[in-house]
Amino acid sequence: MRVLFAGGGTAGHINPALAIAGYVREKQPDAKILYVGCKGGMEERLVPQAGFDFVGIEVQGFRRSFTPKALGENIVTVKKAVDAGKESKRIIREFRPDICIGTGGYVAGPVLRAAAKLGIPTLIHEQNAYPGITNKMLARHATRVMLAMPAAEKHFKGKCRFVNTGNPVRGEIISADRNACRAELGLDERPVILSFGGSLGADIINKSLADIIARSAKDGKYQHIHAYGQYGKWFPELLREKGADLDKAKNLDIREYINNMPTCLAAADVVIARAGAITLSEIQVKGKPAILIPSPNVAENHQFHNAMALVENNAAVMIEEKDLTPEKLTEEIDKLASDPARLKEYSENAKKMAVSDASQRIYSVMIEVLASRKKSIK
Repeated sequence: MRVLFAGGGTAGHINPALAIAGYVREKQPDAKILYVGCKGGMEERLVPQAGFDFVGIEVQGFRRSFTPKALGENIVTVKKAVDAGKESKRIIREFRPDICIGTGGYVAGPVLRAAAKLGIPTLIHEQNAYPGITNKMLARHATRVMLAMPAAEKHFKGKCRFVNTGNPVRGEIISADRNACRAELGLDERPVILSFGGSLGADIINKSLADIIARSAKDGKYQHIHAYGQYGKWFPELLREKGADLDKAKNLDIREYINNMPTCLAAADVVIARAGAITLSEIQVKGKPAILIPSPNVAENHQFHNAMALVENNAAVMIEEKDLTPEKLTEEIDKLASDPARLKEYSENAKKMAVSDASQRIYSVMIEVLASRKKSIK
């Protein structure tokens, strides 16, 4: 089997593709897999790191503004889109995929459109309850539209063949063992707090966590792993200003990005994060109690609805960004981390919500589509 993946821009688009690719490789070790992403995007680093071949193309999204600067950038966007379409056709002809899978992000657009025009079966996977622009545009050309949440179906237009699959979670996430991962990270039995605001970082989350992390540097109550993101490089200095000696506080692991998320997530007792679909799927699979801070800057406020699903199932706490303060977040962390019965209840309820076989379901769709194509060719 020869499989071409396209998607990128955020971990929410990249990780599903890597999870599916990993499962394909597990089922068919001789499968040829190629990932097409955006040059300079985080996928350029993460995909080779995961052991898959990567090719980058140049593409960018449109600016939703009529300022002279935005109009100038949109002219560049159109030119890049035309070039990306030509480059996508060249890549597809050279790689000769049996099937193409798009997981969202601007880069998936030209690749899957080119694949469809060349007669290659195309699948798209939508992670959220409210679909992204690229997936909505590609849906009518796709052989199948795979949904993580059935509620997404009503937002697509035209005739689409939908399949409910859930969100794929990387095998390394599912199989990671808590005790082994804590030992690998050099952690003891004190509570482990894992926090992150996405690959770029979130200023308000960083600022709201600074007090409790600085406190932990002094009292050692918690072990804390925190990723401040690409735009949060000022964060370590803020902690120092608050009296945290990052060189001496061995219970703190403060970094820009978490490259070993399977290990860190397995080791954690409490997770503090946004409410992106993939993050929540990983939290559910691992049964991790969470404090969720939905981003208000997303289409249809879908992260709020994602988070509410866990809150309503008594599996997480939600703090809306408008209500977030250092005092509020510190209070919620202390309450949750110090209540073993509540931690256990949240963990069990999160696990009940998990779809742990999404990769298997997606693989079954791939096999079914390829089998149907062979029959139609005959």
